[in-house]
Amino acid sequence: MKKLICSCLAVCMAVLLVACGDKKNVAKKTTEPKTLKKITFCLDWTPNTHHSGIYVAQAKGFYEEAGFEVEIVQPPENGAELMCSAGQAQFAIASQDTLVNDWTQDSPLGITAVAAIIQHNTLGILSRKGDGIDTPKGLMNKNYSTWGLPIECTILENIVERDGGDFSKVNLLANDITNEVEALAEKKTDAIWAFEGWGKTKADVNNIAVDFFRFRDYDSVLDYYSPVIVANDKFLREMPDIAKKFMKATSKGYEYAANYPEDAAKILIEGDTTGTLKGEEVFVNQSQKFESAHYIDDAKNWGFIDEVRWNKFYTWLYNNGLCEKDLTNFGFTNEYLQD
Repeated sequence: MKKLICSCLAVCMAVLLVACGDKKNVAKKTTEPKTLKKITFCLDWTPNTHHSGIYVAQAKGFYEEAGFEVEIVQPPENGAELMCSAGQAQFAIASQDTLVNDWTQDSPLGITAVAAIIQHNTLGILSRKGDGIDTPKGLMNKNYSTWGLPIECTILENIVERDGGDFSKVNLLANDITNEVEALAEKKTDAIWAFEGWGKTKADVNNIAVDFFRFRDYDSVLDYYSPVIVANDKFLREMPDIAKKFMKATSKGYEYAANYPEDAAKILIEGDTTGTLKGEEVFVNQSQKFESAHYIDDAKNWGFIDEVRWNKFYTWLYNNGLCEKDLTNFGFTNEYLQD
């Protein structure tokens, strides 16, 4: 009997030692640092509510959970698209209209639009209330600040003529403005190109009476995508699964921002390293409420690019001689939004 008891005790001790060893191994495995894939995301401008979903995905840990360490950077002087094409950033922010030059130059940039940040174009013309520029034809005999870009000017000519006006009577001034609302208040210009959720919202928050009309309300072809997220083509080819995981985490960020605008605004302000949003809490909150309602809008999911609207704009540009080659069916995909 003693021998039997000793044998049982020996077996139990062996089992316990093995179990303890397993626990140590498990503990060792769980405490090992997780290797994260480094991703650089280049913005198109200083942090604003178009970017909130990216900052939310970072702050809420969506990127880290998906296995990414993300660095959000400001664009260089030669632009976010060039940085992305050169492989210095895997992702960047651009716009469907500005991408035309990137893809029609002698050496086209190797980037592809992989998501729409907002579903419908909210660009339009901002002006002082009471100056009569509440419709496009009101621009006649008024000062409009322009970058002198062919696409920009043709868009304006299109809507002014459609509204019964004469575009040749619009006074075009060189655009050196960085603060639309301040420029209007100080009468440095009469009208300026602006985003409804940023420029107009800032005017409203600052109690500056303005008029605003959207381009797409005068011609549906102008409901193009601005802004969009673009990705480096080589990265997409070589790491498609990584790209999908990254875009899934980004989608979660924008979906959260769409549902919780106040928290998204707070996260954006806290994540801004440029200091441009300091003291702008009221404005950013109002802007975020507007943008949050437009991230998904009537689309089936965040980021979806409607090929009909995408192609309609590029076909229009080509037919109007604003694009040297037909970009219809070129430069975009919804593939990386899928699980």
